[in-house]
Amino acid sequence: MAANSEVLSNKQVILKNYVEGFPKETDMLVKASSISLKVEEGSNAILVKNLYLSCDPYMRARMSFNQDPDFSSFTPGSPIEGFGVAKVVDSGHPEFKKGDLVWGTTGWEEYSLIKNPQGLFKIHHTDVPLSYYTGILGMPGMTAWAGFYEICAPKKGEYIYVSAASGAVGQLVGQFAKLMGCYVVGSAGSREKVELLKNKFGFDDAFNYKEENDLDAALKRCFPEGIDIYFEHVGGKMLDAVLLNMRLHGRIAACGMISQYNLSQPEGVHNLMNVVYKRIRMEGFVVFDYFPQYSRFLDAVLPYIREGKVVYVEDVADGLENAPAALVGLFSGRNVGKQLVVVSRE
Repeated sequence: MAANSEVLSNKQVILKNYVEGFPKETDMLVKASSISLKVEEGSNAILVKNLYLSCDPYMRARMSFNQDPDFSSFTPGSPIEGFGVAKVVDSGHPEFKKGDLVWGTTGWEEYSLIKNPQGLFKIHHTDVPLSYYTGILGMPGMTAWAGFYEICAPKKGEYIYVSAASGAVGQLVGQFAKLMGCYVVGSAGSREKVELLKNKFGFDDAFNYKEENDLDAALKRCFPEGIDIYFEHVGGKMLDAVLLNMRLHGRIAACGMISQYNLSQPEGVHNLMNVVYKRIRMEGFVVFDYFPQYSRFLDAVLPYIREGKVVYVEDVADGLENAPAALVGLFSGRNVGKQLVVVSRE
C-alpha cells in the first residue's frame, strides 16, 4: 500500500503458542496485517512507528503461561511486546504530538497502537544514539543504576562480582563500579566476551564460566578476600558458589536468573545458610519501581556518556524478520553486548 494512504501493511512478530523449555525461532511467526494511520477521535491512544526493539531475557517468562497479574503472559496469536524506541505518527493524547520520539513498551511490529501511553517516556536528548534508549538510557540502564546504587549501596574499594557481565545490564554495572573506585570481576560465556570485559569495559579481571570446572575455585582465585557485592543475573550453581565467597555484611542485588528460565524444574540453592552466618542482605528488585526516578538517572548517566566515561556495546539485528532469531539467541549467549533489533532507521 502507498505510504501516504490511510491504511498500511504492518509486519508483526506473532507468538504462535505458549513455550516450554528453550524458545525456538519457530515459536514465533513473522506475518503482515494492516493498520490505520489515524487514531480514533476522542481516544487517548497514540499510533507509533517502531524504530528499535529491545531483546531482553525477562521476555522468556512472558512466553509461557502464567497467572501472575503483575507479569502477564503474551497472548498466543498476537504480537509479542517489549521495550522499544518509536516515533509518534498520530496522537489522541494531549501529552504526545506527531513527531515526538518515545521509549517504553510497544509491540513487535512496524506500527503499534498504544492505548495507554502514560507509561512511555519522551526522548528529549538526541545528541546520543537513539538506539541507546533500548539499553544504556532505557530499561537496562535504569536496572543497572537502581540495582547498583540503590540496592547495593556500594563503597569505594569494595569487591564487586557481576555475572552475565557483558550483557545489557552487566557491562554498565561493572563500569559504574569502576567509576566508584571498586575492584570489579565479571564472568561471561566466551573468550571474546571475557576480553571485552577487560579491554573495553575496564573490569579488573574476568573469566569464562564455561571453562571453569569449579566455580567456587574460580571465585576464590579472583576474590581471595571475598566478595562485598554480587550483581545476580544467573542463579543456580553460580549463586551457590557466590554464597560461599561472600564477605560479612555482603549485598546481593537479584536482577534475574537466566540459568533457570528454560528449566521445567528450577535448580535448588544449597548454600543459603551463608546468608545467616555472613549477615548477607539479598534483595530482588523490579526496575519498574524505579521509573519515577528516571530524570535523576539521566542526570547521572548522560554526562558519563558524553564525557566518554562509560562505553556501551550493542549487538544489532537488522529487520523485523530477524527479531525471533535475535531474541532466541539471548538464551545461548549468541549476543555480544546489548541485543536490539532495527525496525526502521527513520
